[in-house]
Amino acid sequence: MLTEALTAVVAAGGTAVVQAASTDAWTGFKQRLAALMGRGDAQSTGAELERLDRTATAIANASPEQLERVRTLQEGTWQSRLEVWFESASNEERARAAAELQRLIEVAKGAESPGTTYQGDVRQNVKASGNARVYQLGQGEMRISDK
Repeated sequence: MLTEALTAVVAAGGTAVVQAASTDAWTGFKQRLAALMGRGDAQSTGAELERLDRTATAIANASPEQLERVRTLQEGTWQSRLEVWFESASNEERARAAAELQRLIEVAKGAESPGTTYQGDVRQNVKASGNARVYQLGQGEMRISDK
Protein backbone atom coordinates (compact mmCIF):
# COMPACT_ATOMS: atom_id res chain seq x y z
CA MET A 1 0.00 0.00 0.00
CA LEU A 2 1.30 3.44 -0.92
CA THR A 3 1.62 6.37 1.44
CA GLU A 4 -0.67 9.34 0.93
CA ALA A 5 2.21 11.43 -0.40
CA LEU A 6 3.25 8.75 -2.87
CA THR A 7 -0.35 8.27 -3.98
CA ALA A 8 -0.48 12.00 -4.79
CA VAL A 9 2.75 11.78 -6.81
CA VAL A 10 1.39 8.76 -8.71
CA ALA A 11 -1.85 10.61 -9.51
CA ALA A 12 0.10 13.63 -10.72
CA GLY A 13 2.30 11.30 -12.76
CA GLY A 14 -0.68 9.97 -14.69
CA THR A 15 -1.77 13.52 -15.40
CA ALA A 16 1.77 14.43 -16.48
CA VAL A 17 1.83 11.67 -19.10
CA VAL A 18 -1.28 13.10 -20.73
CA GLN A 19 -0.03 16.69 -20.45
CA ALA A 20 3.33 15.88 -22.01
CA ALA A 21 1.99 13.63 -24.78
CA SER A 22 1.22 16.44 -27.20
CA THR A 23 4.17 18.72 -26.45
CA ASP A 24 7.73 19.15 -27.67
CA ALA A 25 8.90 17.65 -24.37
CA TRP A 26 7.27 14.29 -25.16
CA THR A 27 10.30 12.46 -26.56
CA GLY A 28 12.51 13.15 -23.56
CA PHE A 29 9.64 12.67 -21.12
CA LYS A 30 8.62 9.27 -22.45
CA GLN A 31 12.24 8.05 -22.61
CA ARG A 32 12.85 8.98 -18.98
CA LEU A 33 9.57 7.48 -17.77
CA ALA A 34 10.11 4.28 -19.76
CA ALA A 35 13.64 3.94 -18.36
CA LEU A 36 12.32 4.42 -14.85
CA MET A 37 9.53 1.88 -15.24
CA GLY A 38 11.75 -0.54 -17.16
CA ARG A 39 14.12 -0.76 -14.18
CA GLY A 40 17.16 -0.96 -16.43
CA ASP A 41 15.85 -3.87 -18.48
CA ALA A 42 15.92 -3.06 -22.22
CA GLN A 43 12.93 -5.24 -23.05
CA SER A 44 10.78 -3.77 -20.26
CA THR A 45 11.84 -0.25 -21.20
CA GLY A 46 10.90 -0.93 -24.83
CA ALA A 47 7.49 -2.22 -23.77
CA GLU A 48 6.89 0.94 -21.74
CA LEU A 49 7.93 3.09 -24.70
CA GLU A 50 5.38 1.27 -26.86
CA ARG A 51 2.65 1.87 -24.26
CA LEU A 52 3.56 5.54 -24.04
CA ASP A 53 3.52 5.86 -27.83
CA ARG A 54 0.06 4.26 -27.93
CA THR A 55 -1.10 6.85 -25.42
CA ALA A 56 0.25 9.73 -27.51
CA THR A 57 -1.34 8.25 -30.65
CA ALA A 58 -4.71 7.82 -28.94
CA ILE A 59 -4.68 11.45 -27.82
CA ALA A 60 -3.50 12.75 -31.20
CA ASN A 61 -6.12 10.74 -33.11
CA ALA A 62 -9.06 11.57 -30.86
CA SER A 63 -11.82 13.62 -32.42
CA PRO A 64 -12.61 16.93 -30.72
CA GLU A 65 -15.76 15.35 -29.31
CA GLN A 66 -13.82 12.42 -27.83
CA LEU A 67 -10.64 14.19 -26.76
CA GLU A 68 -11.54 14.85 -23.13
CA ARG A 69 -12.77 11.29 -22.64
CA VAL A 70 -9.61 9.86 -24.21
CA ARG A 71 -7.39 12.10 -22.08
CA THR A 72 -9.26 11.08 -18.91
CA LEU A 73 -9.01 7.40 -19.82
CA GLN A 74 -5.28 7.64 -20.54
CA GLU A 75 -4.67 9.59 -17.35
CA GLY A 76 -6.40 6.88 -15.30
CA THR A 77 -4.53 4.14 -17.15
CA TRP A 78 -1.16 5.69 -16.32
CA GLN A 79 -2.11 6.39 -12.73
CA SER A 80 -2.97 2.69 -12.37
CA ARG A 81 0.24 1.56 -14.10
CA LEU A 82 2.34 3.80 -11.89
CA GLU A 83 0.53 2.65 -8.75
CA VAL A 84 1.18 -1.01 -9.58
CA TRP A 85 4.81 -0.22 -10.38
CA PHE A 86 5.37 1.61 -7.08
CA GLU A 87 3.63 -1.13 -5.09
CA SER A 88 6.08 -3.67 -6.49
CA ALA A 89 9.14 -1.51 -5.78
CA SER A 90 11.42 -1.71 -2.76
CA ASN A 91 11.44 1.24 -0.34
CA GLU A 92 14.79 2.41 -1.71
CA GLU A 93 13.57 2.14 -5.29
CA ARG A 94 10.34 3.97 -4.39
CA ALA A 95 12.23 6.94 -2.98
CA ARG A 96 14.49 7.25 -6.02
CA ALA A 97 11.61 6.74 -8.46
CA ALA A 98 9.34 9.21 -6.65
CA ALA A 99 12.02 11.90 -6.99
CA GLU A 100 12.43 11.16 -10.71
CA LEU A 101 8.66 11.09 -11.26
CA GLN A 102 8.37 14.45 -9.49
CA ARG A 103 10.99 15.87 -11.89
CA LEU A 104 9.01 14.48 -14.83
CA ILE A 105 5.83 16.08 -13.49
CA GLU A 106 7.63 19.42 -13.49
CA VAL A 107 8.79 18.81 -17.08
CA ALA A 108 5.18 18.19 -18.13
CA LYS A 109 3.94 21.30 -16.33
CA GLY A 110 6.59 23.41 -18.03
CA ALA A 111 5.97 21.85 -21.44
CA GLU A 112 2.67 23.62 -21.98
CA SER A 113 3.56 26.96 -23.46
CA PRO A 114 1.71 29.76 -25.23
CA GLY A 115 2.50 27.90 -28.46
CA THR A 116 0.72 24.75 -27.30
CA THR A 117 -2.13 23.75 -29.58
CA TYR A 118 -5.32 22.42 -28.07
CA GLN A 119 -8.10 20.61 -29.84
CA GLY A 120 -11.75 21.22 -29.17
CA ASP A 121 -14.43 23.81 -29.59
CA VAL A 122 -13.88 27.33 -28.35
CA ARG A 123 -16.60 29.94 -28.35
CA GLN A 124 -16.01 33.54 -27.37
CA ASN A 125 -18.67 36.23 -27.45
CA VAL A 126 -17.99 39.87 -26.76
CA LYS A 127 -20.23 42.91 -27.02
CA ALA A 128 -19.12 46.47 -26.62
CA SER A 129 -20.69 49.84 -27.22
CA GLY A 130 -19.72 53.46 -27.20
CA ASN A 131 -16.01 54.05 -26.83
CA ALA A 132 -15.35 50.66 -25.24
CA ARG A 133 -12.42 48.56 -26.32
CA VAL A 134 -12.49 44.80 -26.51
CA TYR A 135 -9.40 42.64 -26.39
CA GLN A 136 -9.94 38.94 -26.75
CA LEU A 137 -7.39 36.15 -26.66
CA GLY A 138 -7.98 32.42 -26.83
CA GLN A 139 -4.58 31.39 -25.48
CA GLY A 140 -1.11 32.81 -25.22
CA GLU A 141 -0.06 36.28 -24.15
CA MET A 142 -1.46 39.69 -24.91
CA ARG A 143 0.29 42.93 -24.05
CA ILE A 144 -1.64 46.13 -24.47
CA SER A 145 -0.14 49.55 -24.08
CA ASP A 146 -1.86 52.90 -24.39
CA LYS A 147 0.66 55.54 -25.40
